[in-house]
Amino acid sequence: MATRISACGRIDTVMRPGFPAIPMPDAIVLIPARLASTRLPGKPLVDLNGVPMIVHVFRRAHAAAIGEVVVATDSEAVAAAVEKAGGRAVMTRSDHTSGSDRIYEALEAVDPEHKVDIVLNVQGDLPTIEPTDIRAALKPLAAVITDPGERTNPNVVKVSGPQVGPGRLQAKNFTRANATGNGPHYHHIGLYAYRRPSLERFVGMPPSANEQRERLEQLRALDAGMRIDVMIVNSVPLGVDTPEDLQTARKLLGG
Repeated sequence: MATRISACGRIDTVMRPGFPAIPMPDAIVLIPARLASTRLPGKPLVDLNGVPMIVHVFRRAHAAAIGEVVVATDSEAVAAAVEKAGGRAVMTRSDHTSGSDRIYEALEAVDPEHKVDIVLNVQGDLPTIEPTDIRAALKPLAAVITDPGERTNPNVVKVSGPQVGPGRLQAKNFTRANATGNGPHYHHIGLYAYRRPSLERFVGMPPSANEQRERLEQLRALDAGMRIDVMIVNSVPLGVDTPEDLQTARKLLGG
């Protein structure tokens, strides 16, 4: 249920302290990491078995071997934690309204020559995400909601739309509201793949009313008539949004 990135005729080698060289197609993985969080203060730096959460995410994104991995942050402390772990971080403004706006600023900084064509946005609060799922996430992902509690959990983003192919939906709506009706209901997973022109178009538009109401950046794209397709997968990585999620993550990661 995934499409692999083609190299578009160019292969580079990326070297980072502490990590082996990897082939880099015309693609990049960007991880937005905003330090401020009302539900879980200091979320990117919370300790998960002796390692900051953002470093867990960085390592898993690097293991996916899609391309260079860069953390886009507004926090010097987050940047320092990533660099200490051998990664690369780029400082961005603190007033971005969405993660996609943040990664675009970082993209322009690390690739001013516009050589990168494919941009993968991996959310910085997914410390249990599997590298294989990151590789599969060249399409936005969703999984069937099987836990009844997730249907009414506002931290679980639901996606709906008609099926347009095997295991593939065309997204028509994203919401935090309760999932109602017969279903199946789908849990949206926070991984996005953009062609660069689409990302440029997205960040050039102001936040829509629906985006501001739901606090979901995907709605800006849908409201502007942009198409989002979603691939259905079998598992959901843990998103760390609350202190309870943090305790669960620590258990899953062996603490």
